[in-house]
Amino acid sequence: MNCPHTAAAPADRNAGVVVIDPLVQDLDGETARLRDAGVLVRIDLLGVPAWTVTRHAEARRLLVDQRLVKDIDAWEPWRSGVVTRAWPLIGMIDAGRSMFTVDGAEHRRLRTKTSQALTPRRLEAIRPAIEEFTEELLDHLEAGRDENGAVDLKAVFAQPLPMKVVGMLMGVDESRHAMLTRQYKAFFSMLTPQDERLALLAELDVFYTDLVREKAARPTDDLTSALILAEEGGEPLTEEEVVGNLKAMVAAGHETTIGLVLNAVRALLSHPGQLRMVLDGEAGWDAVIEETLRWDTPTTHLLMRFATEDIAVGGEVIRKGEGVVVSYRAIGRDIEQHGPDADAFDITRPTRNRHMTFGHGPHICPGAALSRVEAGIALPALFGRFPGLRLAVPDAEITKLPVMTQNDMAAFPVLLD
Repeated sequence: MNCPHTAAAPADRNAGVVVIDPLVQDLDGETARLRDAGVLVRIDLLGVPAWTVTRHAEARRLLVDQRLVKDIDAWEPWRSGVVTRAWPLIGMIDAGRSMFTVDGAEHRRLRTKTSQALTPRRLEAIRPAIEEFTEELLDHLEAGRDENGAVDLKAVFAQPLPMKVVGMLMGVDESRHAMLTRQYKAFFSMLTPQDERLALLAELDVFYTDLVREKAARPTDDLTSALILAEEGGEPLTEEEVVGNLKAMVAAGHETTIGLVLNAVRALLSHPGQLRMVLDGEAGWDAVIEETLRWDTPTTHLLMRFATEDIAVGGEVIRKGEGVVVSYRAIGRDIEQHGPDADAFDITRPTRNRHMTFGHGPHICPGAALSRVEAGIALPALFGRFPGLRLAVPDAEITKLPVMTQNDMAAFPVLLD
């Protein structure tokens, strides 16, 4: 695959550097290599060197370390011009001003109103709407079977559900959901040429700017309007800041839940004894959700934080100006945190072995509770309607999308009975 990006020489692959595969052909193997390489590992991201942390305890400390920041101007390869906008992953780091790209007081200002919109009370209030969406999509599943009785669980159920939910929250008309799904899919794919990726980012900016201006003129009961009107606690958000928050929230708000739902279904179908435990009421769906989040994380690698001074970790040193990736899938398989059977899917795993899949510290995922609510509705409803659900192809034929940061499948064909 041709990925022109920077003028940098490739990382030294003979010095223990783990190359992150853009095509994601062996995610389990990559996870094992990262975990086995150490606590802090040098990686190659499409020719750009960085560090990644692979252990729960060290990641937990780094995620609250104020010497690591989100400001891309602290990244030496960016400041020096070695990394440019031609690098395919730049859009995930240089994504405009939002709560995802600033720290400290500014981060709190940008995040507060979003967090207020996703409180437990608010989530309970929208639960009936999520249940209604779920039932509609289950009807579509039943009606969408091909001549062999198969239907793509991702395309018909797992993908549209979170987009409908986040669209409702943000006030995005349903007629625009399919467009957004296509745009984000192309943005994340490593097969998309960089000039096309930059063009669609510009298109998304136009879409969200138009949405913000429309809501500013005619506010409604949604998160976009709330962000525009927010004045509590200091300076109101600018148009750029509202756009940045929306752009990132819609991406994170649907991609994470797609992976969670599909990975949970796949795990249960490949562990029929545990599926039977859940269907018989011997284990709860919350246990399925939490073990899936740990074992097969929706986010594989989270890009990127930058060191403002030297930081010693696990016998290595992150130098000032270097970038750090959090490899959540390797962290979820950390033997020191989860025991010698960390590679096993086990819904009876003790709750003391808690995962950190949604992050930790100030930048913990603001949509974590929403994703859990959606999966907690979708999974029991799916197996309640179709208790005989099974794969329509051998599990080995399920392929991953070429996405370096999300754990996403190309398709998930199933038979419903």
